[in-house]
Amino acid sequence: MNARALHQDLPAAIVAAIGDVVGAAAVGLHEPRFGGNEWNYVKECIDSSFVSSVGKFVDRFEQELAAFTGATRAIAVVNGTAALHVALRLAGVEPGDEVLLPALTFVATANAVSYCAAVPHFVDSEARSFGMDAVALRAHLTASCEMRSGHCVNRATGRVIRAMVPMHVFGHPVDIEALLAVAHDFNVVLIEDAAESLGSSVGGRHTGTFGRMGTLSFNGNKTITTGGGGAILTNDAALGARLKHITTTAKLPHRWNFVHDEVAFNYRMPNLNAALGCAQLEQLPAFLADKRALYQAYQDRFAAVPGVQVVREPAGCTSNYWLQALLLDADAAPQRDAILGATNDAGFMTRPVWTLMSSLAPYSAAPRAPLPVAAMLEQRLINIPSSAGLVRSL
Repeated sequence: MNARALHQDLPAAIVAAIGDVVGAAAVGLHEPRFGGNEWNYVKECIDSSFVSSVGKFVDRFEQELAAFTGATRAIAVVNGTAALHVALRLAGVEPGDEVLLPALTFVATANAVSYCAAVPHFVDSEARSFGMDAVALRAHLTASCEMRSGHCVNRATGRVIRAMVPMHVFGHPVDIEALLAVAHDFNVVLIEDAAESLGSSVGGRHTGTFGRMGTLSFNGNKTITTGGGGAILTNDAALGARLKHITTTAKLPHRWNFVHDEVAFNYRMPNLNAALGCAQLEQLPAFLADKRALYQAYQDRFAAVPGVQVVREPAGCTSNYWLQALLLDADAAPQRDAILGATNDAGFMTRPVWTLMSSLAPYSAAPRAPLPVAAMLEQRLINIPSSAGLVRSL
């Protein structure tokens, strides 16, 4: 088949392949699945009248989340953005600092930096995991920064680069060990944006537990959901206690008095949301197995479709396959929008990867490294229906 014929036929071929895997009915991109104790736990919460920031399900959710991830402490909060905001604050990010971020990420990563009155500094991605490229980052910092009094300083702006926030894109683990080495050598605090990677691991160790802190999201489209919610993971018990204090209005324990010892945040996860999360955690192993089976079904079906490949987990890693993704060949990239149109017209919700943060109006003037891989991925990645429940129709 010549290139012109490939380009003409590819949208229809992709529609047919998705349809063969998930069936003919309209399918969303990633829908929550409720098949366990959700109703029982939420009803128990309502019956108890403890529906807000006090109740047994918050403590239970935090304990069970820590046990699942292997983190010393998990602190439940209202959403993943709040988790990132607090993690950056306790990492020492101050107004005017810079924070290294992948240009290819969801906007919440950059927004959390802005909440600290700090400045995002965008860096490139690697083709292997779509996450922050440690080799390119090291070269960029070596060329553009210098160490002053133990701090990494951007020569062009004079600002301290205080932290980095690698993100595990679509649940596929980034090269975290290499990034930890860069963070160590340039004295930069590493915080993992593990919003999408609950259930993913590197060498058997859960994502979000490698850096000083890691953050999770439980939005309605994540692998498990609490409706709205997030969490911060840490292996530092003292830091965990500090995180809990600052996210719960810095209220000192007392039977009746309201004494707060610092300006803090009302980022507490409500008991209602935590009840939902406890039921979802019970089903997480099944969700992960179903999502891996869905990946395999896509892999098998798309093997016959030239011009595209189903994205697989990086070697040495276990991915949760949160969002299934297609990577178009370079010569098929001009067909991206035609594919998006054809699949959505057919009732299969698909979407492109995020617009690069460096292209968004609020961040167009932010410092950045060269971004050739991120720009390539922006044009060639497409997410396809990824719900755990879809495997039931195979």
